[in-house]
Amino acid sequence: MGHGGNVIQELTADHREVDQLFAEIDALGPGAPRRRELADELTKELVRHSVAEEEHLYPAVRRFVDDGDDLADQEVADHAEVERLLKELEGCEAGDPRFDTLIGQLKSSVTSHVSDEEKRLFPLLAESCKPDFLMELGEKVRRAKETAPTRPHPSAPDTPPANKLLAPGMGMVDRVRDLLTSRGRG
Repeated sequence: MGHGGNVIQELTADHREVDQLFAEIDALGPGAPRRRELADELTKELVRHSVAEEEHLYPAVRRFVDDGDDLADQEVADHAEVERLLKELEGCEAGDPRFDTLIGQLKSSVTSHVSDEEKRLFPLLAESCKPDFLMELGEKVRRAKETAPTRPHPSAPDTPPANKLLAPGMGMVDRVRDLLTSRGRG
């Protein structure tokens, strides 16, 4: 599934990429060094995706979907749990016994979150918003992912306006760190 299109198509494509990364990690034996590289790639994708959703998707849900505040609050809480797990995973090597436990917890949390978005939130958003607005939102999400952080920052703000102001700067710092450490070049 390629990227582009409306916000739902864009985020669904991200979900399939994350599914694929989990499958690749699962396919390798415990302790395989490549699992650490894949976990770094998974982290980058999940963080960028979460930041883009928090900047653009959830404000739209709050504005246009009935009970949108409650839905968005739950989604943001899900993100906080995922980010906490990612931060813990960041300190584990592939051979660390906690690595497999954290990957399992992360997969469970992400799978539940994705299922909720795709089965409940996305249909409600599609029903509540005009196609042109969903296309515009898709473009905003793609742009946000380009400058988003690539590492977990559990204590960073996750709601506007603070998240929109701070995310690009954290993203720049993260990309410099990634370059200096060769992270993500596997």
